[in-house]
Amino acid sequence: MCLASAALALVLGVASSMTAGSAAVSLVVFAVFVGFLIRGLRQSYPHDVLGLCNVVTLTRTAMVAFLAGAVLAPAVNPWLMFSVATLAFSLDGVDGWLARRSGLTSRFGARFDMETDALLGAVLATWLLASGKTGPEILVLGFMRYAFCLAGFLFPALQADLPASFRRKAICVVQIGALIALLFPLTPDIAVVPVSFLAAALLTWSFLVDINWLLRRTE
Repeated sequence: MCLASAALALVLGVASSMTAGSAAVSLVVFAVFVGFLIRGLRQSYPHDVLGLCNVVTLTRTAMVAFLAGAVLAPAVNPWLMFSVATLAFSLDGVDGWLARRSGLTSRFGARFDMETDALLGAVLATWLLASGKTGPEILVLGFMRYAFCLAGFLFPALQADLPASFRRKAICVVQIGALIALLFPLTPDIAVVPVSFLAAALLTWSFLVDINWLLRRTE
C-alpha cells in the first residue's frame, strides 16, 4: 500500500518533469506522513484492518506530496497542478464515506484526513503566492490551522478537543475550493482578490468561533 502510494507520487513527479530536488521534497513529505500513519496505527487505531478508507487518504497524501515538491518546480504544468489538486480534494469525501460504510471510523482516521487537508491548503497557498497569482493574503487560507496549533502552545486552553461541527467542515470545503478555483489557469485576475478575501474572511470567522468556545469553556 505504501509502495503503491509512493509510486503514484513518483509517477506524477516524472510526468511533470520535476527536478531531483523537487522530487526529493515530495518523497520527504510523503515519508513524514507514512511515519505519522505508522505511529498512529500503533498507538490509537482501534481496528484490526487498515481499510480502503485509509488507503484512499494515503493516496491523497501522495498527491499532496507531489504538489509540495511541485512548488519548487516552476516548469510544472499549471493544468497538471490543478488536476491533481482537484482529484485530491474530490477524494476527501470518499475516505470518510468508506470508513462509515465499513465500520472503520476512528479518531485516528479523522485526524489523518484533517492533516492531509491542512497540508493541501498550505501547499496550494504557497504555490499561488510563489507563482505571483496572489499576494501574501493567500497565506491566511493556507496556514490558519498551523497558526492555531502554534497558538495552542501559548494558550493551552486552545488544545482541548472541539465538538464535531458542520460549520467547520463546510468552511473547510470553501477554503480548499477557493484555493483550487484560484489555481485554475483560466480564472480571471479580477476574481482573485474577491475570492481570496471572502474565503479568508469565512475561515477567520470559523476559527474565531472555535477559539471563543474553547476560551469560554475554561472560565
